[in-house]
Amino acid sequence: MGLFSRRKPKIKVSSTKKDGFSGWLKCTHCSELIHANELSSNLNCCPKCSYHYRISVEDRILLLTDDGGFEELFTHIYPKDALGFVDTELYVERLRAAKQKSGRDDALLTGRARLDGREYALGVLDFTFMGGSMGSVVGERLCRLIEYAIEQMLPLVVVSTSGGARMQESTLSLMQMAKTSAVLARFHEKGLFYISILTNPTTGGVTASFASLGDILIAEPNALICFAGPRVIEQILGKPLPEGAQQSEFLLQHGMVDTIVSRHQLRRTLSLLLSYVQAGLAQEKL
Repeated sequence: MGLFSRRKPKIKVSSTKKDGFSGWLKCTHCSELIHANELSSNLNCCPKCSYHYRISVEDRILLLTDDGGFEELFTHIYPKDALGFVDTELYVERLRAAKQKSGRDDALLTGRARLDGREYALGVLDFTFMGGSMGSVVGERLCRLIEYAIEQMLPLVVVSTSGGARMQESTLSLMQMAKTSAVLARFHEKGLFYISILTNPTTGGVTASFASLGDILIAEPNALICFAGPRVIEQILGKPLPEGAQQSEFLLQHGMVDTIVSRHQLRRTLSLLLSYVQAGLAQEKL
């Protein structure tokens, strides 16, 4: 297994099959045959084994907000190639390709959200933009979202999926770990509530900073959550890790996350938590 899980169903669609069916695929987790329509109508979870495949940022927002209950913020912040970085290709070319693939300017979408009438600040990482990697724009947008939540006295929810820090921004990327952690410290000093939702995969500098600093850490089932991937750790230790050592179930057993919530229950769970927060704030005002 590499740094992060690449489990993704291989969909082969054919309109000329003799039996008239198309879009069948084999689940890479349970190997059962399922149809692409079944997968999409089931929140991108396998209907046979409930394995959670990735969902788009748009679908994630629909899942966690009321109809029309999301207002995007800080869209004016764009990435720049401050270092003139070149690896196998120019960083500006990588940014251009990532924008074309994902349809957005960087890996973090931020805004004001509403769920069952309760307002909160929401940030969602997009894995299709350079693996959800954390660069300067991700750090800046998140910090502004946290500051906005402090100003508006809103709870904060961040959904993470990331390969870690963005190497093309070098130290500028690593600085975002300290930057976001410092702003979150101010957020906690105000007595505000932060819910961190960890999805597959959440790794590297994101795990080592804001993703692990929530008041409540919620993980999706079978999510890879770690700093360095299993293969890297095994090379360093010279021996294999315990079975499933960096998956959410193992982390729950060892106290590293607070709960595992399936995608089908996530909306209800978040609504309940927000209701508790709202009740707590109302009690403090009395």
